[in-house]
Amino acid sequence: MKKMISALAMIAAMGFSLTGCSGTSSGADSASKGKATDYSRKESWLQIPEITKDVDTFYIYATSYYESSFEEGAPDYATLDNPEMLEGAQGEYVTNTSVYEESTNVFVPYYRQAGMRYAGEIRKKTGNIDAAISGIPYDDIRAALDCYFEKHNNGRPFIIAGHSQGSSMVKYVLKNYFKEHPEYYKRMVAAYVIGFSVTKDDLEKYPHLKFATGESDTGVIVSWNTEGPKNVEENARNAVVLPGAISINPLNWKLDETYAPASENLGSFMPNEELFRYEITDIGADAQVVLKRGVIVTNAKYDHPAAADFFGPQSFHEDDYTFYYNNLKANVAKRVAAYRKK
Repeated sequence: MKKMISALAMIAAMGFSLTGCSGTSSGADSASKGKATDYSRKESWLQIPEITKDVDTFYIYATSYYESSFEEGAPDYATLDNPEMLEGAQGEYVTNTSVYEESTNVFVPYYRQAGMRYAGEIRKKTGNIDAAISGIPYDDIRAALDCYFEKHNNGRPFIIAGHSQGSSMVKYVLKNYFKEHPEYYKRMVAAYVIGFSVTKDDLEKYPHLKFATGESDTGVIVSWNTEGPKNVEENARNAVVLPGAISINPLNWKLDETYAPASENLGSFMPNEELFRYEITDIGADAQVVLKRGVIVTNAKYDHPAAADFFGPQSFHEDDYTFYYNNLKANVAKRVAAYRKK
């Protein structure tokens, strides 16, 4: 991820609480032998929080094994001690994962994710990255979920969330893990599958999955991909936008093309390069669903699109969370409150 301006400096002050639970093998052994990572080890978690709230979030981070995955001889999957992945996951906690902290206890496992190179190769061959995440990465996430539900959750309702590859994994978990574990799934407040497509075909093939229809329904999927007008006008190839994609507007929480002006944005969480930190600010991030493409289009005043080779000439893939940060934080609180009322 590129959004690292102040992330590491902020992490040093956050004081993550790291603990563990029973697992299958050590982190080092699992990376070399292909066994699921041992989530009894504190090194296998970015965070296991102190429990102060009655709802949890289980967060799966985006592709952080990026540039080094293109180096000659680089493995397809990151090891748990890969510096680029660790740094990216920790930085993403600041920019994305933190949106869930106000309302929930946030759990974040490390996992051996697919590298950007390998995920891109699989996407070109098959049309999605399921074949890249269904082996080693899913083995780890499944083991982390088993650990979380058996040792840490204690029957609390929960949110499952992610971004990019993390959201692709969330969708895979929704289709598979929760189909096998309906006793857990019934306690799901919502799944935030942000920065990766949930499609009409997904919902048809897996009828236990329901997409959000408003700002406070529960047991549903919330998803969008953010683009600028140029991507939409050119119908540009975007690795995370799949045919039949569905997006909900993160400002007005509608599924139709009703325009939401920037005045409805409660605040974007953007880097201040001079002060070396992220801060809430106004960049004019409006939002409108484009039904034909299944994305959110914005006219935000921010000239730092994501990598064009993967996401098209004007994708704001890295800013799916930060453009709408305060609205998303408020939405998490609303869905949690609605679940409590149920």
